Amino acid sequence: MEEFAHIAGHVLEHSVADTLYIIPFLFVTYLVMEWLEHKTSGRTEAAVQRAGAAGPAVGALVGVVPQCGFSAAAATLWAGRVITLGTLFAVFLSTSDEMLPIFIAEQVPVVVILKILAAKIVIGMVMGFLVDAGMRIARRIDSPLHIHELCERDHCHCHDGEGGILKSAIKHTLQVTLFVFLITLVLNGVLEVVGEDVLGEFLSANPALSVFGAALVGLVPNCAASIVVAQLYVSGVLGSGAMLAGLLVSAGVGLLVLVRTNRHWKQNVAIIAVLYVTGVVWGFIANALGVVF
Repeated sequence: MEEFAHIAGHVLEHSVADTLYIIPFLFVTYLVMEWLEHKTSGRTEAAVQRAGAAGPAVGALVGVVPQCGFSAAAATLWAGRVITLGTLFAVFLSTSDEMLPIFIAEQVPVVVILKILAAKIVIGMVMGFLVDAGMRIARRIDSPLHIHELCERDHCHCHDGEGGILKSAIKHTLQVTLFVFLITLVLNGVLEVVGEDVLGEFLSANPALSVFGAALVGLVPNCAASIVVAQLYVSGVLGSGAMLAGLLVSAGVGLLVLVRTNRHWKQNVAIIAVLYVTGVVWGFIANALGVVF
């Protein structure tokens, strides 16, 4: 019983910590979105969307900051079609999550860290622009802003004229935060019972399939995924290709926020599938080119 209480306390502590730091990002994001919805004219909305053409470059640079708060914000912004799909991919692919703190703690050479970060930024930009180009060809890039749909889906009555944009932003932030916390609680519970060592054994058991395995682990919407991949790379269990595949898809809680805010499940599945394939492909490219960070 004492052991169970210890595990439960540990899981709860980590779940709270994993959730709290995304609250400021979500709040600011919703505040901006509500301002766009309430205050901007059609001309300003059009300007926002036109500016989105350079979004993947900005998204890749912002996403590389060592935490996944920006990926959560990007998921929300895309759900409201404030940013392009390519920008969302750029942020997801460049997001570092817990990679950088682990590398610093393990005293990985600065040059190596910079090379990995640069690779994630470049790949994020390249794939972001390719996704947007594909959407333009399919004539789907100019989807109008529909921030109001987020309110309608959540039945939060944000447009009843009471409380203004601040009240609306707080409501949305609390709803998404609760969802992320509950899912994170479940994931942390599973990881605590199964153990991160099991993930390590899974990735190292089949070196030939390590790229696929690392990318699969990287998709787990939890900081443990990037921690495991980074630590296994540092210990020499994973090669550069597998490490790159796993860290490219480690968007952290950004994936949870995507599922919560964008209710079109087919779109979400397609995004996650493309994200996984992207990580695997670039992992194999790195191996084929003999890339060593």
